[in-house]
Amino acid sequence: MSDPATTADADSGSGPAAGAGPGSVRVVGTAHVSADSVDEVERTIADERPDIVAVELDEGRYRQMKGEEPDDLDAGDLLRGNTVFQFLAYWLLSYVQTRLGDEFDIKPGADMLAAIETAEDLGLGIALVDRDIQITVQRFWTRMTGIEKLRMLSSLPLAFAPPSAVALGLGLSVGAIVGFPLEALFGPLVIPSGLALPGLVVSAVDFLLVGSLVGLGVALLFVAVLALTAPAEDEREELAMEDLTDADVVGAMLEEFRAFSPGGAEALIDERDAFIAHRLVELREAGHRVVAVVGAGHQNGIERYLDDPELLPPRSELVGRESGRRFSPYKIVGYLFTLGFLAFFVLLAMAGARNEFLLQLFGAWFLINGVFAAALARVAGAHWTSASVGGLVAWLTSVNPLLAPGWFAGYVELRYLDVNIGDIGRLNEILGDEEAPIPELLDRLQEVALFRLIAVVALTNVGSIVASFLFLSVVLPYFSASVDITQLMLEGARNSADLIWETVT
Repeated sequence: MSDPATTADADSGSGPAAGAGPGSVRVVGTAHVSADSVDEVERTIADERPDIVAVELDEGRYRQMKGEEPDDLDAGDLLRGNTVFQFLAYWLLSYVQTRLGDEFDIKPGADMLAAIETAEDLGLGIALVDRDIQITVQRFWTRMTGIEKLRMLSSLPLAFAPPSAVALGLGLSVGAIVGFPLEALFGPLVIPSGLALPGLVVSAVDFLLVGSLVGLGVALLFVAVLALTAPAEDEREELAMEDLTDADVVGAMLEEFRAFSPGGAEALIDERDAFIAHRLVELREAGHRVVAVVGAGHQNGIERYLDDPELLPPRSELVGRESGRRFSPYKIVGYLFTLGFLAFFVLLAMAGARNEFLLQLFGAWFLINGVFAAALARVAGAHWTSASVGGLVAWLTSVNPLLAPGWFAGYVELRYLDVNIGDIGRLNEILGDEEAPIPELLDRLQEVALFRLIAVVALTNVGSIVASFLFLSVVLPYFSASVDITQLMLEGARNSADLIWETVT
């Protein structure tokens, strides 16, 4: 943080002494990746010589821009609830801005840095007037619908490789997951069963063929979707540098984003317009002459509030974390699965199933969850201790959907990792290397602590989900070969109904 004597706190109006006359605010709208914007910022501040230069930054981004030690991320928060997905959304937004900066050969945020450095050179006050980025991203994520979140996060793999490679990898993964239960339940599906080959060989080859066919179908579908949604070559216009600050171009970009996610745009743009305007009004009312450097997309909204402060929403509505729906579809599905899991064993017990059979069934459930969760945790780069913890608690996912095994594996993995906000910049730098082969990119990504932590959490959870699906589609049919589980459950339901009736009457 810079010297408190030269940094104004917009909340208290501290900093340089206010002038005798009324305060004023001049808003300079910039493109965060435009060299022309840097020149305009430096020229405006030098000409105006305001009391305070207000910049569209919060404390954390200011420190990072000044090259101070990056703040350590609260990894505990990162492992809870939807915070992983909120971070992925923030990472994607950051990555897009970094790529734009690479395209136009300028560092993202150069306009804000120019404002800060010019103010410091001239001995002017600096005010950080933006809302905390973590609050903004949390509210942004909460406001988005499930479909919008899926569309946004599905674009992340395209940063690693061309669409064709991503489609092929996605297809093969889906084919492997879907092909195994299909083969177990209905195989062989492709190879004739009458061939003079061992049954295991027939099943293995048939599984490969089924998985490949399913994977190819998914890959072709993914490529088709990309082809239909991508703009035609003659529609792709190269934006000149000066176009980036043109109001029409910025307005078109904002309208496109609003069409994609109205709720997300409200949190990312509209609320921040109001939050920044609140701070600027406070500085103006304290008698300061202010030059505010903000993104061009915020300029119109902020100026509208400055012209008529009565339009400002209460500040209390713009701060704090926002809670989502109490019962999301994900939670509803999870609780239904939990209810089904408990009902399954209760009905078998009520039917008089032998204890040995119930123990074998639970043991199979425990084993398949543990093996898949631990194996995928290791694939993500987890240490053996982290993978083992994730595997040991994986079965709990079905008992309580709020106890995801990835969280436990992630907490243990934190013993070996030093995670901080600077990891985001390293991730963007790695993903921006278009010449490196994919294996090399993956190796470099594994060296970034934040990426490894998220990969361990995510893949451990994926392993448990896959295991749950395989248990229902493969393991249960295997046990049903010797015991009619369906008949036992029906008998258990009848016995339970009789017991309840006797208790009530």
